[in-house]
Amino acid sequence: MARTIPTLELELTHAATCGGLIVGIDEAGRGPLAGPVVAAAVILDVDRLPCGIHDSKTLSRPKREALMEAILEQAIVGVGEASAAEIDEINILQATFLAMRRAVEALPIPPAVALVDGNRAPRLEMPCHTVVKGDATCLSIAAASIVAKVTRDRIMDRLAAEHPGFGWERNAGYGTAEHIEALRQIGPTPHHRRSFSPVRAAFEALLPQELAE
Repeated sequence: MARTIPTLELELTHAATCGGLIVGIDEAGRGPLAGPVVAAAVILDVDRLPCGIHDSKTLSRPKREALMEAILEQAIVGVGEASAAEIDEINILQATFLAMRRAVEALPIPPAVALVDGNRAPRLEMPCHTVVKGDATCLSIAAASIVAKVTRDRIMDRLAAEHPGFGWERNAGYGTAEHIEALRQIGPTPHHRRSFSPVRAAFEALLPQELAE
């Protein structure tokens, strides 16, 4: 089966209607047990489109890294994140929306319309339109998926150096067997999401030991 190619169809349709800039928004890191959730907002220049933009999940890490640099050079980009502590406080969905709002607020120019990957959108100052599987079909959302993924991977690489043993440089904080075993052996870090059940179980396992001390 041929891979779906994201296009500018939605961006051009909304631009023709509103006469303003269209931003694509996507996130990375809703499912991991550790680290922030990161969102990106990308406004593409139709006259300077980086070649090879696709859903970040279909690209190798070297390809994503190269495209990230091209997108930063040729598009308008905002990035936002919500920490593990914020995820625990307001839940992962609301933290994702918070990261998306921060990404839009980081843009130097306000867009007229936002296209958001998925079927739910944050409250923004401009009209929002959700696009199911937008990272596979909508070019600006696909670009945002790349920026969000590369940004988060770099964050997890840095955190992996600070907290060795969890394999975050390989698993990006997802609940792999390596990560789960490290939770049992090492215990949670401040970057773990306590509201996620495997992490909560690790914290609860520490309680008897802490009480004994």
